[in-house]
Amino acid sequence: MPTDRSRTDSPAGARNARGTDPAAPAAAKKPRLLPRRRLKESDVNVVDQPMLKKALGGTIVGNTMEWYDVGVFGYLITTMGPVFLPESDPTTQTLFLLGTFAATFIARPLGGVIFGWLGDKVGRQKILATTLMIMAASTFAVGLLPGYAQIGLWAAALLVLLKVVQGFSTGGEYAGATTFVSEYAADKRRGFFASFLDLGSYLGFAIGAALVSVLQLTLGQDTMEDWGWRIPFLVAGPLGLIAVYFRSKIEESPQFQATLDAQEENAKNASASDTATAKGPVGIVKAYWRPIIVAMVVVAAANTAGYALTSYMPTYLTESKGYDEVHGTLLTIPVLVVMSLCIPLTGKLSDRIGRRPVLWIGAVSTIVLAVPAFMLIGIGQIWSTLAGLALIAFPVTFYVANLASALPAQFPTSSRYGAMGIAYNFAVAIFGGTTPFIVAALISATGNDMMPAYYLMATSLVGAIAIYFLKESANRPLPGSMPSVDTQAEARELVATQDENPLINLDELPFETQDALDPQAHRGVPAGA
Repeated sequence: MPTDRSRTDSPAGARNARGTDPAAPAAAKKPRLLPRRRLKESDVNVVDQPMLKKALGGTIVGNTMEWYDVGVFGYLITTMGPVFLPESDPTTQTLFLLGTFAATFIARPLGGVIFGWLGDKVGRQKILATTLMIMAASTFAVGLLPGYAQIGLWAAALLVLLKVVQGFSTGGEYAGATTFVSEYAADKRRGFFASFLDLGSYLGFAIGAALVSVLQLTLGQDTMEDWGWRIPFLVAGPLGLIAVYFRSKIEESPQFQATLDAQEENAKNASASDTATAKGPVGIVKAYWRPIIVAMVVVAAANTAGYALTSYMPTYLTESKGYDEVHGTLLTIPVLVVMSLCIPLTGKLSDRIGRRPVLWIGAVSTIVLAVPAFMLIGIGQIWSTLAGLALIAFPVTFYVANLASALPAQFPTSSRYGAMGIAYNFAVAIFGGTTPFIVAALISATGNDMMPAYYLMATSLVGAIAIYFLKESANRPLPGSMPSVDTQAEARELVATQDENPLINLDELPFETQDALDPQAHRGVPAGA
């Protein structure tokens, strides 16, 4: 029986007996399936608020733990030098400890590659629990190390080894934590919630620095060099157990779980990003090398300023500006606390005006304020030093508050952890962790105390260019994930306005993933229907 297709569209309204337009190309004679379908309310992820808070707390404790160790080690550099290299001059001792700190970051890329790839394969939560346990155990072990007086140069070698192990574990920490929180948060508040990770980071640093300061004031320098330096590292043991407990209570992110379930349900529907993950780190780099390079440059600029403020500044104030160890530590603590409390504000600002504008504020203000900051520090008064530190902290606040939300959004869900592990850790290893060593070496070679300012200006200039190529992601769904909202009412509104919403691109939504979970879903319609 002939089929009546007279209602099918045609430019001239004419149809032949077979129901096709005789003037149409041959390829157009068969019904064509559209590559996408319309967004339905069931597609939209509604955030479970109690679970979001639990996930946020579970990830913050890990970042706090990581930066607690950074703060402790950075503020004990001048104290630990005589413990491990007592026969060397103070400059050699300082360079050795700064080099040991930098060695931590050499292992980070390997940890980021391995843990990132595993995080995309087996899940974020399992890997984050593993990295935290290794990180806490290695920090605790530093406090048990014998000194040069007991085993000679082996003490210094074991210190470097433990810091390398720690760096390997932290390679999977920040990349996984930012990925995890970004996938949990609603699209319109991702910048705000993700910024709490860096709030925890800098508070952890301040806690470590404050503990070192209290010990220096109460025990004295001689006792600190004898055995007091061990206490902050040993404290990491019980703190780590508490942090692991909280992290073990969080569940897998809903965005990644949906991708994982879909892949298990129907492997044939794997997308190009899934194929990249299946081929391992090499496949990820080949598929996403452009956003990886952009992310690396932005991370390099941000972390150069961040590590100059945190890890190097106590040494700079002591070695170059004549402050004693206690004041070199104490002066940075109030600046770090105030900066930490401001980080969520700049994260929230990025949800309003976009990630790129906020990051540009960080880059431009670094270029403008670096020289005045170090000139103020050079005056040598407490008030001027605090003012100089505040000028360095200002751009850092705009930088770090937005890395946690801007960078994960550059990569698809199935490869996000792995790509973040590569981009972030290689950049930190090359530029961030080496910042204290590089600027100390530059000052030593030139005798110019302004070299740190020039170094910060150069890295932020390149960073400002890279931000131009960074894809804006504020208020948009993560690549490879469906939209995420806070309430069911927002989900209904999003579906109703999907055609007019400039932040929703239906062609980029992973309908094939959603349809793999729902076999009854509509996968396409004949063109013109």
